[in-house]
Amino acid sequence: MKKTPLILSIIALVLACAAVALSVVNPKFEKKKAGEPSLVTDASNITAVAGDIVYLQLDSLIMNYDMYNDLMTAFQNKVQGIQDDLAKRSRKLESDAKAFENQYQKGLLTRSAAEEQSNKLAQRQQNLQNDAAKKDQEIQEEQAVLNNQVYYAVKDFIERYNEEHQYALILTTSAGTNTVLNVNPGLDITADVLKGLNEEYIKNRNISD
Repeated sequence: MKKTPLILSIIALVLACAAVALSVVNPKFEKKKAGEPSLVTDASNITAVAGDIVYLQLDSLIMNYDMYNDLMTAFQNKVQGIQDDLAKRSRKLESDAKAFENQYQKGLLTRSAAEEQSNKLAQRQQNLQNDAAKKDQEIQEEQAVLNNQVYYAVKDFIERYNEEHQYALILTTSAGTNTVLNVNPGLDITADVLKGLNEEYIKNRNISD
């Protein structure tokens, strides 16, 4: 009887993308080299005025946003729990399959008993695969909801932020699609927006607690 495959591909793409993003743009997860400029511009350097075209470093903003980090931590903990459970069930199934094979080869089971146990093992394997697929779908849906929560929180804040600052246009740039080149660093409003986002999130979180 073949070994039961381990079904643990639940969020491979999500975590792979997150790992790349964290290693590239998140100062909290990557040790900064001596003399290396910070990804987040010091708020004291912001000189943009009303009517200017300004920009945000979106990767840095999201990865340093406390709401994103809190949601992502809870999400990853849940995913780890699912992976651990599937791994435990898979190991148990593999162990039982080996025990069954050993008994069968030694002639310790009747034909009918062997068929019954074989069918039960096959059903457990199928159930494990079905559960893994179901959990995979649930995790993808939760990831989408998480992304939407962060997106709309940032979008809503920036709309209110610009009611005060009255910038003509707010552009976004990221590590993968850098469309803002050779501009005055004073037009980078990332730090100012991030400061406001985190202050608002912490305030609301403390109220809800």
